[in-house]
Amino acid sequence: MSLTEEIKKRRTFAIIAHPDAGKTTLTEKLLLFGGAIQTAGAVKSNKIDTATKSDWMEIEKQRGISVATSVMGFEYKDVKINLLDTPGHQDFAEDTYRTLTAVDSVIMVIDCVKGVEIQTEKLMEVCRMRNTPVICFINKLDREGRDPYDLLDEVEEKLNIKVRPLSWPIGMGKGFKGVYNLYEKKLNLFTPSQRKLSDDRQVFENLEDPQLDALIGPGNASQLREDVDLIEGVYPDFDVKDYLEGKIAPVFFGSAVNNFGVNEMLDTFIKIAPTPKSRDTDVREVNPEESKFTGFVFKIHANMDPNHRNRIAFLRICSGTFERNKPYNHVRGPKPLRFSNVTQFMAQDKEIIDEAFPGDIVGLYDTGNLKIGDTLTEGENMVFTGIPSFSPEIFREVVNKDAMKTKQLEKGLKQLMEEGVAQLFTFEMGQRKVVGTVGQLQFEVIQFRLKNEYNATVEFHPMNLYKACWISCKDKKQLDEFVRSKNRYIARDKDDKLVFMAESKSWLQMVQDNYPEIEFHFTSEF
Repeated sequence: MSLTEEIKKRRTFAIIAHPDAGKTTLTEKLLLFGGAIQTAGAVKSNKIDTATKSDWMEIEKQRGISVATSVMGFEYKDVKINLLDTPGHQDFAEDTYRTLTAVDSVIMVIDCVKGVEIQTEKLMEVCRMRNTPVICFINKLDREGRDPYDLLDEVEEKLNIKVRPLSWPIGMGKGFKGVYNLYEKKLNLFTPSQRKLSDDRQVFENLEDPQLDALIGPGNASQLREDVDLIEGVYPDFDVKDYLEGKIAPVFFGSAVNNFGVNEMLDTFIKIAPTPKSRDTDVREVNPEESKFTGFVFKIHANMDPNHRNRIAFLRICSGTFERNKPYNHVRGPKPLRFSNVTQFMAQDKEIIDEAFPGDIVGLYDTGNLKIGDTLTEGENMVFTGIPSFSPEIFREVVNKDAMKTKQLEKGLKQLMEEGVAQLFTFEMGQRKVVGTVGQLQFEVIQFRLKNEYNATVEFHPMNLYKACWISCKDKKQLDEFVRSKNRYIARDKDDKLVFMAESKSWLQMVQDNYPEIEFHFTSEF
């Protein structure tokens, strides 16, 4: 196949949602339809980190949440689908934000009982920043939830995006009968099955068919005809171009646990979802059809198994063909790197591959050369932009409990920060080290891993800080003057960028008013 054909075959997307909306269940069902697994439920045991049996994973088991983005690939109707299932828990939101930089589109899962929740709103803001195309899947219609029209209004209002239903539910809760596909104008009636695919389905091309009344009841049938007329009358025709530009979100209804509505969404998804797109670098825009390979690392997953200190770097391929054992330019590093152990994650297992194409996500076994945001190319020096660090919400000072282990602590902090577990700020004055995270859980993770992997013992002391703001100014003299006058509050991040550590919201506002020429940024990407 030519490179262009390989690109056209690929769809790379992430599933995002508030915790408990049903992301992992939907992932299982997509794999089931893709033939990647025979029985749903197999994915849960096949997160990439089942190999890690350390105590830290016990935290994860006790709390019953995904903390790692897992990557799975499968083929469906001649389309190669790369699917990233992200953690919903807000303590791991950074991981999800970074994952969104590596995909071309997003499926957002919403619980029909709870509607749009706070984490969904935050994730949508990140999609907005990049105009990422979003498909909305309203899940759990096997429960008594809210009225579908109310849910559509809430999505429009809270997520600030126009919607267009492409499927419509028949009944809800105990009376849920199935889903009508508005995009293909046909109705598939399935037997609900939680674990396997059933073949006994009936297809209706015409809603006036009297047999429909017999199967779903005259009340349901007339309600469906009424709803379909109303939707086709109120909503404009679905425009794929608007969806690809992020202006409109197609909405599907269903119940992932019963296999209702998932197939309708998947069939439509492969027709309308974007193929791999161009990406910006600090030098130029990179087109996927260029012959030379480029890619960037958006996530690093270190194995917590002390016997095998392997780290897997997740690389998104942006252009050209990536080949195993070929040396590539590591833009930030001193020397080219070559990878003999390149894996792709097919639903059941990791498999070693020889080549991969734009849109693919591959795992590179790495001994510590790579960090998040690194770019690999076939020679050109450029860096992919758009992989942000957000200003953390909780700050703690690192206190070393064993002066003999200072070196181990420095090494451990450096490596953990490169993995993106948290952010480290070092004050100019007194060299105090402060760790900033999005959630409380990360401090437990860092403390545990420093002790187990680096033999360094630390405590975290609370700090009264509101925000870390990256600062810049067109006039270097004014910036130097600001840094001198606010020396006590100036720190450096791991990349040596200047950061102003603000103690309160009102004080930050006052400083911004007093120094209008200084720009304050809440992400490190500016």
